[in-house]
Amino acid sequence: MFVSRLLDAARRNRSLLCVGLDPDPAKLPVKDVFEFNRAIIDATADLVCAYKPNLAFYEALGIRGLQALKKTVDYIPGDIPVIGDAKRGDIGNTAIAYARALFGYYKFDAVTLNPYLGYDSVEPFLDYKGKGVFVLCRTSNSSASDFQDLEDNFGMKFYQSVALRARDWNTAGNVGLVVGATSPEELREIRKLCPEMPLLIPGIGAQGGDLEQSVRYGVDARKENAIIVAARQVLYASKDADYARAARQAAVELRDTINRYRGI
Repeated sequence: MFVSRLLDAARRNRSLLCVGLDPDPAKLPVKDVFEFNRAIIDATADLVCAYKPNLAFYEALGIRGLQALKKTVDYIPGDIPVIGDAKRGDIGNTAIAYARALFGYYKFDAVTLNPYLGYDSVEPFLDYKGKGVFVLCRTSNSSASDFQDLEDNFGMKFYQSVALRARDWNTAGNVGLVVGATSPEELREIRKLCPEMPLLIPGIGAQGGDLEQSVRYGVDARKENAIIVAARQVLYASKDADYARAARQAAVELRDTINRYRGI
C-alpha cells in the first residue's frame, strides 16, 4: 500500500520532505537530465519521504526527456515512494490508458489527478489498489480561486466539495489531496474535513507559501501524513559543480526545520 510505504519512509528518514524532480535545462549545471537527477537522488535519498517528478518538464524535452524520466523513476531506491505529478483527468476510457501508462509503464507509486470530470475519470486509477492517488483540491497557483472558491446553493465552496468527495472515494485508503501551502486557512479546514488522508503540499518555496503554517495545519493527529514539496530551492541551490552538495544542505535545512515545526 502506498500510504504504508510513505509512512515507512517518513519514519525511517525522520522526514516529511518531498523533493520535486523538475529539471529545467536553462538552470541545470550539467547537460544530461538523468545525470542531474541521479546526483540529486544520491545526495538526498536519506532525507526525504518521497520524490515527485513533474511530467511536464520531461515531456517538454521530447523522447529524450521521457527516457530520462523512466530512468529516474527506476533509479530511485525502492523504499522511497515516487509521486508522478501528472495532473491527469479525462473520460473513463482515456483514464484507463493514462493509468496503465503511469502505473504500469512508468511504475509510479502515486499520481496527481484533476477531478473536474468526476468519478469515472478517477476510478481507473483507484483500481490499482496498491497505488496512491492525489486529487487536486486547493492548488497553490495565484488563480486557484477562480473556480475553487465558487460556492454552490448551500454555501459550500468547490474545493470543500472536492475534499468531501475524495474522502468518499477513499474506500481502499489510497486517496490523498493536493493542497497548496499558499492557502493556509484552507489547508487547516481541509485537514479537519479529512483528518486521516495524506496531503501533498506544494508551494513553500518560490510560490511563497508559509512553511510553519503548512506543517502545523497539514499534519495529522500523529504529526504525519503531510508531504511538504520543495523543488527549485533544493535542485538549484547551486548552479555550479557543487550542486549536489548544495542540494543536500538545502534538503537538510528544510527537513530539520519541518521537524522543528512539528515538534520532533
